[in-house]
Amino acid sequence: MQRFTGKVVFVTGAGSGIGKASALRLAAEGGSVFCVDLNREAVEATAEEISAAGGEATAQVCDVSDEASVQDSVKACIERYGSLYSLINMAGILRFDDTQELQTGHWQKVLDINLTGTMFLCRAALPHLVQSKGSIVNAASTAALSGLPCGLAYSASKGGVLAMTRSIAVEYAKRGVRANCVCPGDINTGMTDGIDFPKTMDFDLMPRIMSLSGPKAPDVVAGVIAMLASEDGVHITGEDIRVDGGTLS
Repeated sequence: MQRFTGKVVFVTGAGSGIGKASALRLAAEGGSVFCVDLNREAVEATAEEISAAGGEATAQVCDVSDEASVQDSVKACIERYGSLYSLINMAGILRFDDTQELQTGHWQKVLDINLTGTMFLCRAALPHLVQSKGSIVNAASTAALSGLPCGLAYSASKGGVLAMTRSIAVEYAKRGVRANCVCPGDINTGMTDGIDFPKTMDFDLMPRIMSLSGPKAPDVVAGVIAMLASEDGVHITGEDIRVDGGTLS
């Protein structure tokens, strides 16, 4: 399939996980991919991998929680490619805290990256997406739909992304822009690597976030993102698509 030939896609979190898998998938389908991530080495490696496979990609460092950095990145994308067809917001962080001991600074950092960062990108990209009649795919989570033990900040941020996405979908539907969320669950992204769990964490609750068929690679989410971002998803907007192997079924 070449659903993105002649189209420009902006992918955040493109240095790893679902963001990287999405960048690779969309480039393989013919898209010109503007890859951003806070990790310069990782995002440049993604762009180089796309180029080595015969695709078109540009890498740029972007801190999604910084408004000026976001604006500069969207501007650079337009200057490089002249248009923007799809915005794929996959940058995010995860942490676990006992709710009673959650520090305000830790709460704020999660919201700044996961929620406010997504808003910054959507706001900056929307004028260009209106011109192209394009689409947005944001990263929510099964944590936006069901309780996550010791995940108060993460759950709140992803619930906010889901509500925000629906608002954009309604507000911009008549202007030709679609906005949807993916809600991944039990995906091997490395996001939990090195995480310190609180001593009060009840691991008996963890099966609530495990899929029925076992964890999967980020590619399975990238495939759904590609569908939602393409013309195949032309009649889908304001939706949250679970990619969780039946976790919440």
